[in-house]
Amino acid sequence: MAKDTFFRKKATVNAGGKLIDLSEPKVMGIINLTPDSFYSGSRKPGTEAALQQADKMINEGADFLDLGAYSSRPGADDITEHEETDRLLPVVEAIARRLPEAILSIDTFRAGVAEAAIKAGAHIINDISGGQLDANMFATVAHLQVPYILMHMKGNPKIMQQLAGYDDVFAEVYDYFTEKYQQLRQLGVNDVIIDPGFGFAKKAEHSYALMSRLAEFNLLQLPILVGISRKKMIYGELGITAAEALNGTTALNTIALTRGANILRVHDVKEAVEAVKIWQLCQ
Repeated sequence: MAKDTFFRKKATVNAGGKLIDLSEPKVMGIINLTPDSFYSGSRKPGTEAALQQADKMINEGADFLDLGAYSSRPGADDITEHEETDRLLPVVEAIARRLPEAILSIDTFRAGVAEAAIKAGAHIINDISGGQLDANMFATVAHLQVPYILMHMKGNPKIMQQLAGYDDVFAEVYDYFTEKYQQLRQLGVNDVIIDPGFGFAKKAEHSYALMSRLAEFNLLQLPILVGISRKKMIYGELGITAAEALNGTTALNTIALTRGANILRVHDVKEAVEAVKIWQLCQ
């Protein structure tokens, strides 16, 4: 990858009226408002538990907080939109009141949930389905004029691992981003961040193939989010559990930084912030 190609990447997004510079890597802390997310340490159902986690993550240096009320782990059961908003909106409102400086991302594939959360005080939409599970999502993001995280996935969380087949996983994901970004631009969406969707409809070998070529996604000139925190692609290969996968996560996050990642989405903010600082010292 030519160095000048990297520096033509879009380097800023406007979130809640704040212009955020992504030319220096940022850290996004995960707060799961679900009882069944794959990593038990991330589960913070209930407003008070979520507020405590938000305080902790902001104090540790998180630039964004990513709130999810629908478990997207492989095989996860579906829940209604009503249940998702019931879990999510009180937490968004409470964090917005207590931590007005926090930039809140909403992990949802439902346009109605996305719109309600933005109106409640959130700033970014993080859609695991890239608009494929709700035909209204792209138009909703365009109407709201908020940053949109465009992730690659096939199917839905319940069946996605049955769809983990590729002739060339990098080419398929790259072409997907090209097509979806064109659709978003035509609708007037200004700020798009891409996420290769590590582990979503992908076996470990697919995820590592994407990581090995992560730098080539810079040719799209869009910010890149990497979400590999404590995933099976790490703990499964090391023969350990998700609870034991912090060291592997830090190693892989550091590799992602060397290949152009702009945002690290993590369960463990302190360690990710430290990885970014050490990486910056080497630049």
